Amino acid sequence: MSQPTLGFVLEPLTLSLSAVLPSRKTPEGLLASRKFKQITASIEAVGLIEPLSVGKADREGQHILLDGHTRLVALKQLGFDMAPCLVATDDESYTYNNRVNRLSSIQEHLMIRRAVERGVTPDKLAKALDVDISHIIKKLNLLDGICPEAAELLRDQTFSANLGAVLRKM
Repeated sequence: MSQPTLGFVLEPLTLSLSAVLPSRKTPEGLLASRKFKQITASIEAVGLIEPLSVGKADREGQHILLDGHTRLVALKQLGFDMAPCLVATDDESYTYNNRVNRLSSIQEHLMIRRAVERGVTPDKLAKALDVDISHIIKKLNLLDGICPEAAELLRDQTFSANLGAVLRKM
């Protein structure tokens, strides 16, 4: 049986933003949207969490952006010159977004915990993400008192942060 082909180079490459070409036009009103403001505030507070996804370089060294258009605009607005990018190993960019796995609740918990361990306060995270501090605290403490077996079963699932309290009662 053959090994599966990876869709991306394992380690992100740091690329110049001038070498990353959007594959679609920036939507009207993006800069005023809540989502854009959240992403910009998050990058300012904790840095870029999810690398941009790009295709292989063309002959001129340019990469077509597959995913991360809003993050790219935010990075440029904030004055960044470079960004980490995952480089796709295939040419099926038109199907890329169908393959994107969004963060599971446990991945989100781990990212919040890592940010706090690096010195970002829960209050600062809540402001950056424009959510109530109680939401950040629930996500931060999601697995406290949860047995490893239950956490493993939920590893790839998306669920409410309130589930942690329910599982602790069981």
